[in-house]
Amino acid sequence: MFKTIVFASLLLSVSVAAAAGPSPRVAEPSPQEILAAADKVRNPTAAFKFVNDLVEYRNGVEDDRLALQVYSKLDHGSEQYRNLARYTRPARDAGKVFLMSGNVMWFYDPAASARIRISPQQRLIGQASNGDVLSINLEKDYKAQLIAVEEINDADRKPRQTWHLNLTAATGAAVYARVEYWVEKETNYPVKAVYYSDSGRKLKMAYYAGFKSEMGGVRPTQVIILDEVDSSVVTRMTFSGYEKSDVPDNWFDYEFLARLP
Repeated sequence: MFKTIVFASLLLSVSVAAAAGPSPRVAEPSPQEILAAADKVRNPTAAFKFVNDLVEYRNGVEDDRLALQVYSKLDHGSEQYRNLARYTRPARDAGKVFLMSGNVMWFYDPAASARIRISPQQRLIGQASNGDVLSINLEKDYKAQLIAVEEINDADRKPRQTWHLNLTAATGAAVYARVEYWVEKETNYPVKAVYYSDSGRKLKMAYYAGFKSEMGGVRPTQVIILDEVDSSVVTRMTFSGYEKSDVPDNWFDYEFLARLP
């Protein structure tokens, strides 16, 4: 009698499961959604400031360094960041600033009282360009395509299961014509990027590292950049001192640069 009851219960369970049908599959995010999720890992949504320390190494020996105090504020119209970066080191450059708003970048030297329009692709130190040191939402400037789901090693040589994306410039504000980008599936952490010139030449490779809790999220606090043209050159960017800082909008107006406090 007991076996009959158990068997009947099993049949009922199978019948209910069959009637319910297979469990619905969770839809995979689109490439553009993956890119947006990685942007949220890299950048806080509130206006903020941070310190970017950059060191250039040649053949493993420190060759140059500088530090910037960066202010970033989201423009809710374009959903892209406006950035103001002020040199704090070396002493000879302290007080110089550059500003990026949309696809326009300006440099200001208070000693010369001159505002000069510059390119985001221009090298700042090592293989770090002007545009690399600022806060940028890649999802707003690039069209993403999924190349593959693949396992790669991160900056610490640990394997990560990632989405491998191909990014092509979709707006004039894009700093690079094309970027290959690897984003960890489980966390949406950026893992690796490869940058290409307009002609298709590979320029540099970057690894994201030093993930820490900053301003309500876990974010990379280091980027290691390998020069794909000159293998002796490595550049390290270290981000620290994250704080909310709702600076006035006029700080991001190039005509106000001479009056910055």
